[in-house]
Amino acid sequence: MRLPALPVALALALVVIQGAMPLAQAAEPLWKESQGATPPADIARLNDFMHDLSERMKPSLVQVRVRRVAEPPEGEQPPNAPAPPDERRSSGSGFVIREDGYLVTNAHVVADAERIQVRLTDGRRFDARLIGLDERVDLALLKIDATGLPVAPLGDSNRTRVGEFVLALGHPFGLEQTVSFGIVSRKGSPIQVAAPGFEFIQTDAAVNPGNSGGPLVNMAGEVVGVNSMAAVNGSIGFAIPVNLVKALLPQLAEKGKVEWGWLGVTIAEVPDEEAARFGLKEPKGVLIRQVAAGQPADQGGIKANDVVVSVDGASVEGPRDLQRIISSTPVGKVVKISLMREGKETEVAVTVGAYQTPPMPRVPRRMVPAPRPPAPQQPR
Repeated sequence: MRLPALPVALALALVVIQGAMPLAQAAEPLWKESQGATPPADIARLNDFMHDLSERMKPSLVQVRVRRVAEPPEGEQPPNAPAPPDERRSSGSGFVIREDGYLVTNAHVVADAERIQVRLTDGRRFDARLIGLDERVDLALLKIDATGLPVAPLGDSNRTRVGEFVLALGHPFGLEQTVSFGIVSRKGSPIQVAAPGFEFIQTDAAVNPGNSGGPLVNMAGEVVGVNSMAAVNGSIGFAIPVNLVKALLPQLAEKGKVEWGWLGVTIAEVPDEEAARFGLKEPKGVLIRQVAAGQPADQGGIKANDVVVSVDGASVEGPRDLQRIISSTPVGKVVKISLMREGKETEVAVTVGAYQTPPMPRVPRRMVPAPRPPAPQQPR
């Protein structure tokens, strides 16, 4: 059978053209594939260690979800304004401290909450009861009905040193199971007037909104602090020392609050130029500026312009020493206060009273202003 001449000719021409064309070049890849590069052995071991530590601590980390009654809008609203929401929702972090459901978070996370819900790492959700709360230190104790929970062990914050590595765990911005890495930048950082003479841990590990209440962990896997707040620019975070947490938890569990000691005085540092006038060799101690009438200091005989030098034999170097000693002294205990009065040393006995919260509007504890360098002073 004879094939048509035209199709056969076209087919032969196509074969000749293809044979004459050079082979097409392979497409150039858009990236370069790694050939299995590995970090130095020491860095690889550090990576493995940090990963294992993070995974070990995560099971005890919880997310704390809070529902509050919405506050009514202030002022007169226009007729067509949308109705305000009936509730406000927010979230923070926390961690389990006992297998039967006790956990720690910040006071500002759960204050004024209508409902508190805790979400565990495995996804389970529990309604939580507020056992105790203290707003001065920003600490709260919660309880959920669960058993066999993984626990974060509490360490010794007094042994934590500046420069040591730490991890901050939490749920910042609602992002679950987040770990940030940094160092202890400073110890002894006073925060506003919140902590009565106690010193917070400063860290450069990221502590963002939602991290509040999560643990600050050392390289031994021990909790050394409770993340509490950060500077508004996010560069500095602060944590409540865990030793202070351990000192307050029994009162929160038993009484639902912390009873802080109180003298009822206004205090200041001893000015360098006035040390001799008060009979002091060095400008150490605490100058009493004012004494509130009828309060423990007044009843015990402390007067304005006295200088407190010790309490029950413990030396008082400055105002924060006196604040810390008195605030941690049990209410009702009688303490012996050594002081300088008109250049002469004397001693008085004072019964420590209960701290009285001054009336003031609630201020959000989540953020504090970023520190500013001191303004230069003019020569005098």
